Amino acid sequence: MATLTIKNIPEKLRERLKESAAQHRRSINGEAISCLEKALGGNRLDPEEFLAQVRSLRARMPRIFLTERYLRAAKNQGRP
Repeated sequence: MATLTIKNIPEKLRERLKESAAQHRRSINGEAISCLEKALGGNRLDPEEFLAQVRSLRARMPRIFLTERYLRAAKNQGRP
């Protein structure tokens, strides 16, 4: 794996990266890699592959049809 050194990072940007890393429970290095992957499209999805996965998941799930009456009752459950 290659090493990259980034010089002259503005202090505010470094602080934002540090805060983001803490929120995602990653190291600053891990957060920088994640940001670069997002910015450069490291995790591009193939639309056909994604749709195939969705269709497969949908086929395995039971068919549940929710009515407005059922949703209203569930929403109000436990309310006085």
